[in-house]
Amino acid sequence: MQSISCDTLRRILDKEQEYALLDIREPGEYNLGHIARSTLLPRRDIEFRIRYLIPARDTLIILVGDGGKRELLTAATLEAGGYRKVKILEGGFPGWSKAGYATETGVNVPSKESGERVHSEFNVPEIEPADLRSRIDRGEPFLIFDARTPEEYARFCIPNGLNVPGGDLILWAEELKNNANIPVVINCAGRTRGIIGAQSLRRLGLTNVFALRNGTMGWLLAGFDLEREPKRNLAQPSEQSVSVAEKLASQVAEEEQIPFMSVLDLGDLLSRRERKTLYAMDVRSFEEYLCGHIPGFISVPGGQAVQRADDYVAVRTATIVFSCDRAARATMAAYWYRKMGFKNVFVLRGGIYAWVKHGRKLEIGDVQESTIGLERARSSVRCIGSSHAESLPTGKPDLLIVDVGLSRQYAEGHLPGAVWLSRDWIEERIPALYPERRQPILVTCPDGRQSALAGAALVEMGYSDVSVLEGGTQKLIERGRAIETGLTKPLIEPNDVVLSASMSGDKRAMRRYLDWEIELAGKTEKK
Repeated sequence: MQSISCDTLRRILDKEQEYALLDIREPGEYNLGHIARSTLLPRRDIEFRIRYLIPARDTLIILVGDGGKRELLTAATLEAGGYRKVKILEGGFPGWSKAGYATETGVNVPSKESGERVHSEFNVPEIEPADLRSRIDRGEPFLIFDARTPEEYARFCIPNGLNVPGGDLILWAEELKNNANIPVVINCAGRTRGIIGAQSLRRLGLTNVFALRNGTMGWLLAGFDLEREPKRNLAQPSEQSVSVAEKLASQVAEEEQIPFMSVLDLGDLLSRRERKTLYAMDVRSFEEYLCGHIPGFISVPGGQAVQRADDYVAVRTATIVFSCDRAARATMAAYWYRKMGFKNVFVLRGGIYAWVKHGRKLEIGDVQESTIGLERARSSVRCIGSSHAESLPTGKPDLLIVDVGLSRQYAEGHLPGAVWLSRDWIEERIPALYPERRQPILVTCPDGRQSALAGAALVEMGYSDVSVLEGGTQKLIERGRAIETGLTKPLIEPNDVVLSASMSGDKRAMRRYLDWEIELAGKTEKK
């Protein structure tokens, strides 16, 4: 495998050339420190996400790990998948850090850093939680729009908050203008989406708009209770407001010089994306996406394209195209991407309607991305059908059951006695802990995909009695199979998931997180 020195990588990062810098460590490791502008892609997700993140197989890919075995295994997977320019950073992230090069902490830093820059540049007005609470108690009218995803909103919200994902706010602009005397408060879990949401409406001409300072975390830290499991449906704007949104988007596109792409040009780019990287994102709701989308587009709804830009764009010089039903929501996504420094950003002119009008077909349902090596892995292991729970070889006294799903999925429910291990560590930890190659092993995960790849790796290492639960543990749970819950037997420290501070309920963690976000403003000014 070819390696690359830290000095060489530094020179590459300073140039405007096509490359992808992939950090293949676990999210917990990445969160503690990583190279700026690197994309987090844990080794266990390579087979599932690489075809979208880097469709052009001649792209220069630089892998960053801990300087150990995972980089070599990842490089082998990529080369088996047809990628021809894969290099490994010598010494991994520890080597980069030791050499004295700049690092950063946290996840989705580019988006959050951009949010703090917007907050400072546009002086986005905020309202303190205590001020909002007292005004509500006095009976003053307020509209509280929660800009998070429907899934986040369903867990908790500011009392009486309405779920309007950030990417949909433009659809409400005209309706809010017609009720301009009622203040609008935009909130998220922390800061970024509230700031971006408030400034989006202000950019569209509204003035009576505020970001809730520090979002739901700020609300909790101020001593107020959240509304748990709200039952309100996703708020919907009027048809007139939706119609006017297209005119507003057209004005923004003209003023900001946001380019549009024709259906013909898009079709040409989609046909060549394996030679030239193209990122195609549908920013409508997931329900709209399922009802019909342009082939080759992925669903990134409700402002998540802005919130998690580094998760979706690994090659910053690539072409990025946004689509929606017509142009309004796609235009606002493109507007914010350009503010983040992306240059080759386009809006599909006329959106889905134009695509269909030109005689092009839509795909129904979710996208089915090909997975590198999955079929080969399934053919190399013994699969046990989950429809026949009684056939599971759980009666063997020396049977080792290894669950390779996410640690939080393992905690929610796993086969009794199963140990947990991230697939990232299969090749290193299993031989060290269970050296006997005749050891009977049953590998599981929620849907049977990660476990198939892990089982194939064990077979390649010489384990002779390996079974994989076909279809995964979720099907067993649905059939009423007895399960254990809790993080009962982890073989390593679970660092495969980084829980948001708002989900943890730990107020000290919330304060640390908010301090970190605010500090990004100073970092941006220094740049």
